Amino acid sequence: MNVSTNPAPRRPRPQLMSITEAAAERVRQLMDKRGKPTFGVRIGVRTKGCSGLSYTLEYADDKAPADEVVEAHGVRLLVDPKASLFLIGTEMDYEVEKLKSGFVFRNPNEKGRCGCGESFHV
Repeated sequence: MNVSTNPAPRRPRPQLMSITEAAAERVRQLMDKRGKPTFGVRIGVRTKGCSGLSYTLEYADDKAPADEVVEAHGVRLLVDPKASLFLIGTEMDYEVEKLKSGFVFRNPNEKGRCGCGESFHV
């Protein structure tokens, strides 16, 4: 019997998050208006709303040791390590409509959203 000592090849790690050009442009605008140097935008999730979780965004003046960094289109997203499992594969976009505008998260891990779209569950 011939036993191989080579482990099976590992699957490529999925991209944690992606950001569209529209979202990156809006992030740049917000950071420019802030009026002080900003390292990036930190993204996380917190318990909120009728479905359980909501996305959070805040300015980040520096990188926390456990943050995962996603850089694209000239902006830097810092992903809170507690949110990583909820965000794998998520695309961050920015949409402008007649009556509203804002960041939109297309998350393949979501199993449902509340009626107002404020929160989600996985």
